[in-house]
Amino acid sequence: MRSFSSSATAATAATAAASSSSKSNSIRHLISISDLTTPEFTSLVNRAEYHKKLIKSGDKPSNEISQALIGKLVALIFTKRSTRTRISSEGAAVYFGGHPMFLGKDDIQLGVNESLYDTTKVISSMTSCIFARVNSHSDIQQLCQHSSVPIINALCDTYHPLQAICDILTIKETFGNMKGLKLAWIGDSNNVINDLAIASLRSGINVSIATPPGIEISKFIIDKANEISKETGAILELTNDPKIASKDANILVTDTFISMGEESQKLAKLKQFEGFQISSELTSLAAPNWKFMHCLPRHHEEVTDEVFYHENSIVFPEAENRLYAAIATIEAFVVNKGKFI
Repeated sequence: MRSFSSSATAATAATAAASSSSKSNSIRHLISISDLTTPEFTSLVNRAEYHKKLIKSGDKPSNEISQALIGKLVALIFTKRSTRTRISSEGAAVYFGGHPMFLGKDDIQLGVNESLYDTTKVISSMTSCIFARVNSHSDIQQLCQHSSVPIINALCDTYHPLQAICDILTIKETFGNMKGLKLAWIGDSNNVINDLAIASLRSGINVSIATPPGIEISKFIIDKANEISKETGAILELTNDPKIASKDANILVTDTFISMGEESQKLAKLKQFEGFQISSELTSLAAPNWKFMHCLPRHHEEVTDEVFYHENSIVFPEAENRLYAAIATIEAFVVNKGKFI
């Protein structure tokens, strides 16, 4: 999603934005896990767990929950295709009585003859919140700057906070006590691990990240990780060897080696990631109770079928938990206006 405007229009937009900045700045947006405190993140995971148990029990949520957004729209601005994010976001809106409105790149004027500023001002004036699954992190930043309602980052090229909430919920359900567990990330330096590393450390989980030589984790993430380590005691380890990361790991995680927009680099990236496929060779080095996780969709070069469909794989419960992560997020940022339970 790109702003499509002349310099004059952009200048006008900047001036208009300045006049309303104080109002916008009072709104809590979900941009990344790094922006949350540890108690706030823990609250999101716990509330996701609460709502899941409520739904699974067959009990109906209270009117306070089921009618919290009745008569209100929840906008979904998606410039990237999606399965789990779309279903979970729409499902979460309905759970609170809201009406989800999917706005794909071919549905609205954005990028054709209307700027991101204009689009944000219009959509936020008619909705309760905006789930944004976009290309650039700068798009998320612009949305947050100009929106009059909470922005939920449903994925950008730098962060994927909803996935991190979902993943920690899945780990909590699987292991119970998370303190001292080891999570091994074997793959690219991308939006998923940027949030998952911080989320894991906030939860007391040690993180070992294996990336190929030449692929580095963001300095901001490393600095933030070191800050959180002092708070929780969990540690971050960086390596170029998947075997070192896998050693005694309780959770092994990977993601695509070729992100959206990198298709032209496929052959070069596959060569760069040789030896990084999660297979029985790596799981044999992991802890006896190892579990495999993946945000989906998966490709064969990332993980073998043997591991992906193994009884220790929890990828499908993980995918389901995206719904409860979205529910907890709407509750905190939209229903409760940035106040965490």
